[in-house]
Amino acid sequence: MSSAIVVGATGILGREIVKQLAQTPEKWKKIYAFSRSKKDEFPSNVVHRHIDLLSSADAMAKELQGVEAEYVFFAAYLQKDSEEENWQVNGDMLHNFLRALELTSAIAQTKRILLVTGAKQYGVHLGQPKNPLRETDPWLTANPPFPPNFYYRQQDILRAFCAAHRHLAWTVTYPNDVIGFATGNFMNLATGLGLYAVVSKELQLAEAGRAGRAGETFEPEPELAFPGSETFYTRFDTFTSSRLHARFCEWAVAEPRAANQAFNVVNGDVQSWQDMWPRLARRFGMRVPRDQFAGGGGGAAELASQAELASHAALNDTPPLSVFAEEAGLVGRVRPSALEQRVSLVKWSQRDDVKKAWARLAEREGLQMDAFEKATWAFIDFVLGRNYDIVSSMSKAREAGWTGYEDTWKSFSDVFGELEAANVLPKTH
Repeated sequence: MSSAIVVGATGILGREIVKQLAQTPEKWKKIYAFSRSKKDEFPSNVVHRHIDLLSSADAMAKELQGVEAEYVFFAAYLQKDSEEENWQVNGDMLHNFLRALELTSAIAQTKRILLVTGAKQYGVHLGQPKNPLRETDPWLTANPPFPPNFYYRQQDILRAFCAAHRHLAWTVTYPNDVIGFATGNFMNLATGLGLYAVVSKELQLAEAGRAGRAGETFEPEPELAFPGSETFYTRFDTFTSSRLHARFCEWAVAEPRAANQAFNVVNGDVQSWQDMWPRLARRFGMRVPRDQFAGGGGGAAELASQAELASHAALNDTPPLSVFAEEAGLVGRVRPSALEQRVSLVKWSQRDDVKKAWARLAEREGLQMDAFEKATWAFIDFVLGRNYDIVSSMSKAREAGWTGYEDTWKSFSDVFGELEAANVLPKTH
């Protein structure tokens, strides 16, 4: 039987790691779930403890008194306004936590430390990367042209720490565009997409009702136009189910071939919005306008034609692909990437009619009123607005023995169900 510490236990990825381990109490005798606050109910074999990762190592050591575990999962993350701040804060959190394990002597019992990072490893937030993303791709450490990447600092900290404690091994995961749910955590791709759909539908049904009362004809089926980049609509992306990621983490810490290795962790399929957007529309009782990119159709397509809702932003002057340009024969062919929102959901979410539609829907359906304002609309804009592909290779994990797979659309659909059960979305399905 094994024991575990999960740090960041109320986040989308940390929560699922706790749930995954807790399913087999005969295997995991003790699970410590650490977070700043308790926003979720944990299984009976999980012990929740408070921790402030912004505090010093000495302060954290006091909170870790009496806690020992063979496996540590570090899934905590704090978003700051600049990459320099991200580098400092997230690096310090990991460094001080590991030092606290030394101060309590708990580290003597630990066998493996797993660090959760992400596809920012490859600079996907800066523009077009080389596809597919492979774990052997060089780090983008030149500054300039690339900003600091706090994942690099965290991995350096972890490797040095394990080298100083020779009995320790490490594993790092690189998920991308995570699909999951955590109570009170609205930094969630599925949440934003679901809210966009149901509020768009509410707006159109209200307008149809007004037209019907006036004796006018109207389109009976609400429409859901893609708000992001027309280019990206037919490009490819790879997603990570938080449940699949949790299963990977449990497998990896016990797998000798995963020791001292970093792995991409995505579902195993490659998806595009041209396939999933019609499914999303149907999921919420809507359809995609036939001419959505021509600006015709109703609902969001009409909104898209309004210039004040559109947005275009250039990304880093030097995209990550430039590092490979000479080797790949692409010198002079690599251009800066951009975010292209036909409807910026940041702007859309601030419209008075949109806010009123949400308030009306939330009151009528008994939904969590603050879900809309807490949704991370900028994150959704980024995911949908990119004008380039992101495809993560799973070859390394497969070669190490990992066989997990999850269908991406099913991941979305399942999380929509969770959001409905939690009264974040109306029960439409």
